[in-house]
Amino acid sequence: MTDSFTKAYLAALAMMEQNGAPDDIHETAAFAGRRDSVVANDALLRSRLEQGETNDVLHTRLHLALSQWDRVADAPWTNGTAAHSPERRDLIIRLLGVDELTAKIFTDRLPYPDDHGDTVIATRANWFPWYTDEHKQQHAFYWKHYRELLERKGWGAASIDALDAATDEIIGRLADPSSSGAYQSKGLVVGYVQSGKTANFTGVVAKAVDAGYRLIIVLTGMTNLLRRQTQRRLDMELVGFENILRGVDPHDQEALDAVDYQDDEDWLAERFLRHDVRFEDSDLPAIHRLTTYEGDYRSLRQGIESLNFPKADKKLPFYAPTNLFPADAKVAVVKKNSTVLSKLVRDLHRITAKLTEIPVLIIDDESDQASVNTSNPKKWQNDRERTAINRHLSTLLRELPRAQYVGYTATPFANVFVDPSDAEDIFPKDFLIALRRPPGYMGAIDFHDLDAELEEGERSFANSREKAHVRFVDDADDDRLLLRAIDTFVLTGAMKLYREAAGAPAFRHHTMLFHEAMRTAQHREQTDRVRRLWKQAGYYSAASRDRLRKLFDEDIHSVSMARGGEDSVPESFDELLPHISDAVARIGQPDPVIVVNSDQDIVTEDADFEQRSIWRIIVGGNNLSRGFTIEGLTVSFFTRRSAAADTMMQMGRWFGFRPHYRDLVRLYISPKLYEGFEAVVRDEEFFRAELQRYSTLVDGRPQVTPEDVLPLVSQHAPWLRPTAANKMYNAEMDERRSPGIGIEHTGYPEGAADRRANVHAFSPLLAAADQKVVLHGAGAVRYPAYVGTVSHSVLLDTLSQLRWVDDEGFEPNLRWLRRLGPEKIEDWAVLFPQQNNPNETCTLLGHGPFSVFRRKRRTETSPYFAVVSEPRHRHAAERIVGMNSSSDDPEAVSLAAPRRGAITVYPLVEKDAPAVSGPDPERIVLGFRLLAPPDATVRLDGRLVTFKAKNARNRETAIRGVVHP
Repeated sequence: MTDSFTKAYLAALAMMEQNGAPDDIHETAAFAGRRDSVVANDALLRSRLEQGETNDVLHTRLHLALSQWDRVADAPWTNGTAAHSPERRDLIIRLLGVDELTAKIFTDRLPYPDDHGDTVIATRANWFPWYTDEHKQQHAFYWKHYRELLERKGWGAASIDALDAATDEIIGRLADPSSSGAYQSKGLVVGYVQSGKTANFTGVVAKAVDAGYRLIIVLTGMTNLLRRQTQRRLDMELVGFENILRGVDPHDQEALDAVDYQDDEDWLAERFLRHDVRFEDSDLPAIHRLTTYEGDYRSLRQGIESLNFPKADKKLPFYAPTNLFPADAKVAVVKKNSTVLSKLVRDLHRITAKLTEIPVLIIDDESDQASVNTSNPKKWQNDRERTAINRHLSTLLRELPRAQYVGYTATPFANVFVDPSDAEDIFPKDFLIALRRPPGYMGAIDFHDLDAELEEGERSFANSREKAHVRFVDDADDDRLLLRAIDTFVLTGAMKLYREAAGAPAFRHHTMLFHEAMRTAQHREQTDRVRRLWKQAGYYSAASRDRLRKLFDEDIHSVSMARGGEDSVPESFDELLPHISDAVARIGQPDPVIVVNSDQDIVTEDADFEQRSIWRIIVGGNNLSRGFTIEGLTVSFFTRRSAAADTMMQMGRWFGFRPHYRDLVRLYISPKLYEGFEAVVRDEEFFRAELQRYSTLVDGRPQVTPEDVLPLVSQHAPWLRPTAANKMYNAEMDERRSPGIGIEHTGYPEGAADRRANVHAFSPLLAAADQKVVLHGAGAVRYPAYVGTVSHSVLLDTLSQLRWVDDEGFEPNLRWLRRLGPEKIEDWAVLFPQQNNPNETCTLLGHGPFSVFRRKRRTETSPYFAVVSEPRHRHAAERIVGMNSSSDDPEAVSLAAPRRGAITVYPLVEKDAPAVSGPDPERIVLGFRLLAPPDATVRLDGRLVTFKAKNARNRETAIRGVVHP
């Protein structure tokens, strides 16, 4: 198919985008390609689509066009069809004028997404939907160029469309910059660690400039490393070649010497975005950089005019469209540093433009770091006191009434604990948006087997994420383990070079992270240790060959064969051997280590991934702990602990996108730290699930607003609180309604008296479960169980007597259960699963014998179990409460009844406790999982959660107990 054919259809799509509606695609393409006598019809278009890859330019543009038309909210051409519906897609197909065969290709290869995007928690008050499809169509210069750049970078249509939808949602929640009334919107965007949040806020900045925001302040964390990385990213992908040069002749080498990217590989290769516009000769807004790659914000002195905002019509306010849209935008990428921010605040006071008229967007990357006010309320004298960065942010928000604040973070706990009543603080009062997990992302959950139904001996590289990617470090000082990690780094580098030779895209970066401590003095010791082991490894001699061969055969090759997908894998070590020396040369010349910290005596080179290729072992601490992307990270040796879940998650630099080397990623970590990360993964998954659960509007009104999400934060590991104690404020959940959702509390007390009391509370349930049956699990799983039924009132009486480590942790669930009347729930099936070949049994209050289940406490001193129930036992409970209608479990079918819940009970003992036999209620913990029928709601209003404050008059008091699910 000729280029002219492709260009004609691309031009047709561009015309339709300009017109804002689908039209006959063949007629429009024929018109666009008339000079080249292009023939356009269904047969030729089908042939072109069938020949091309799914990420080529025509596939991508067509997919994007269809997706955008799919989600248009309301336009005359939509004829009343709902967005993201089959009816809308059918209408689009008809308007495009394609036949049934072509329409089938659209359906098969260019489908519309089943989900409706990201999770939005928002208040409806003070929100006007000004960011319409018409507005976006008229003002989209920077966004279109950014989108085209992402296409050239190889982003798929689904990823670009997801970014487009997410950024639309964010911009639409901000105030209209041309409105006569000033409103300050504040929001929070929650992504995943290393998941492309920068791409999201780059898209937001592009659309904000298009929409009329004229001062953009991007706060980028607390290190120069991260600020420069963000500055370059925005300059390269949004600001663009023309705005960087600012009229400098690109052929004048002497003038170009002043450009901050003169030695940058991507600048020299002309990879920086080009807008192909002379802004001085157009009505389009230029972007003026107030900061550069090397230079953070400085006091402008005589250059203060660069912060001014001249008006075309001085009689009208600056925000009037006549003045706003032709005006140039100013962008500052600023480190979260008190001195730097004070300069910006001071200069804003000196400009002649009225601050009250300037539409401002503040993007706060890593908004849970430094931005949150952590001053102790108990030490306040009279007025509220603020920490330095928070004080500067408060000043900006107070003195720029048209400023919009959008925080970005992957760990939002500190942000949702901010006092909502503080009008000058950063609480996201207007919206909280949880971004969906992007395609191709490798996150924390990809290193854990959560709720896996496999026994330890059944796990393999193919079915276990832990087994494939995690290597445990029992002793961080053991040189043999660190050398094995370095050997892994060498072999995975050779694997990348092997794949390059086989046709994979080039791997510009290949890195290993060595992170054990925060202090720079320890980094010196770690650096010396790595260099010593590198010299001793003998990579240039035959001495290392047997060691590397063994590691390749047992680990690298086996995992890649199981998880490498379509990526090339050598059949043997000998086939990989020629690439090993090349990998060693790249890593070791001139030094295998790059130190990233503030001690310039040991920093021999910068970790500047943007400007050059890096194959190195990265040693560092805090500078690597948040925000900064270690490109090409493949092997991590990580043993540094933290007491806060958000801090620990942010230190996980091994999360991100790993195209063509996902199977090569390895994490060397201590068992204790790994356990902590698993707890944080559960916290994160729980929080996101709760947000999704409550995001549906009821009668057009939100179930919860951002002010209500605080109690949805969970804590699965008692020693790992959600965030620092000085960021946690006072609130609690009043009632948690969980119809059709398993309730499994894990905070059981250890004292003999408490255990004995809890066993006695279960007496009615023990007596009721007097029938032994065989229940079915998933697949071919079969297991015996004692079963019976008790009334709802009997169950409530039992649950009300139980003793917990944290009494308030289970209480919200109990409040909901007490409110369920007989019209919602009459009784409960009681299930005591038994092991097929039990090693231990016990009798309880004369009932049994029951199988004993071994469970591990989170730590030696922790009363919280890691888990209570087993996934294989949940199928029967779900069948009993009506969550599935399968008939593959006749005993569960016989127990099923309307308005019946199910409680699955486990006699538990600690994993390492002595063997149990006979009656022993003082050593047994009766753990359980509750499952209420899915229609067991309290009211018809559809609300699933209610809240209350522990002490409404003292909102600043730190939380003492956090909800444990």
